[in-house]
Amino acid sequence: MATTKNSSAMPNMIETFKEFKDTKNIDRTTLVSVLEESFRNVIAKIYGSDENFDVIVNPDKGDFEIYRNRIVVGDGEVQDSNKQISLSDARKIEPDYEEGEEVSERVEFTKFGRRAILNLRQTLASKILELEHDSLYNKYKDRVGQIVSGEVYQTWKREVLLVDDEGNEMILPKAEQIPVDQYRKGETIRAIVLRVDNENNNPKIILSRTSPVFLERLLEAEVPEINDGLISIKKIARMPGERAKIAVESYDERIDPVGACVGVKGSRVHGIVRELGNENIDVINYTTNTKLFIQRALSPAKISSITIDEETRKAEVFLKPEEVSLAIGRSGLNIKLASMLTEYTIDVFREIEDDEAEEDIYLDEFADEVDQWIIDAIKAIGLDTAKAVINAPREMLVEKADLEEETVDNLIKILKAEFEN
Repeated sequence: MATTKNSSAMPNMIETFKEFKDTKNIDRTTLVSVLEESFRNVIAKIYGSDENFDVIVNPDKGDFEIYRNRIVVGDGEVQDSNKQISLSDARKIEPDYEEGEEVSERVEFTKFGRRAILNLRQTLASKILELEHDSLYNKYKDRVGQIVSGEVYQTWKREVLLVDDEGNEMILPKAEQIPVDQYRKGETIRAIVLRVDNENNNPKIILSRTSPVFLERLLEAEVPEINDGLISIKKIARMPGERAKIAVESYDERIDPVGACVGVKGSRVHGIVRELGNENIDVINYTTNTKLFIQRALSPAKISSITIDEETRKAEVFLKPEEVSLAIGRSGLNIKLASMLTEYTIDVFREIEDDEAEEDIYLDEFADEVDQWIIDAIKAIGLDTAKAVINAPREMLVEKADLEEETVDNLIKILKAEFEN
């Protein structure tokens, strides 16, 4: 009964491996090598050694043959029954065998017993999994930073599981998703390969839609001049799903890099904007002139003057009152992106009109009306006088000094009242 079960199990095992080969595109040499190694592992466990066995695998037909080779010795002289056979036993196979000759005898693997077959299955399963992992890792390790497509298979709170056209799994973590994105099972989405983790030979493909590189690759696909090397993307700053700033440079003076990237009536960025959840895209000309670069980065605001400190990488920007809100942007988005793009900490200040140029007052003078910790928080961001606080944007005071809006409003009210009085 056991022999019947074993013999029926063998073809299924080979068919399983053959099916794996067809779907994973494992080359024939690797396939034969893995099958042979798996058989030899089991043979070695049974006989103590596999060196005198020939294993012939034919994966195309789904069959195999195993032969054991033994040397003929005199009767009573057998010391290793795995590698030697007595003359009388050899002549039962072929009557004309002589001592010293080699006997090659076919071995029926199914006769090894159920344990051996289970052992072989486990070995094969382990090798198949190892090959699958190697194949997946090798496929994606050189694709980091490239755009891939995947079908949404499952959505969870912290990540989305996608599968590629070969059924390989890819992970899009919550942190790498654009906030406005919504994923439905079965839909195809695009992302870049952020990294390939391979802990314990268990590759995990991590994708991203929030990386600046994703926007860069989308631009390369839409703007031929970038792909041809005529325009270079120098820097990208993104607040995924909200707004992005891109600095570009042309290597051909006849080409306007900003116009080429945007396209006629925005035709070249429309598709990208939709892909990124209506993320607004600002394209500016790159320059090595730091002051000019910061000025361009803060567009659409028009700047009156800039002072920079290259050592601390800080910039103080002065604007007319009506330009301050443009420089800061909604929720401080414009100034944040400009700082990310230029890699400078940017502080904006409202220009003082001539009729406002009164004598200033140090903040410490208000200690009887304002808590000292509030004064210290304001001074910590470089503002020492009442006029400096009044002329600084409210949003900057809230964010940089880490104060409540009500606290900032009350402080400004107290300082303004002093000058009004």
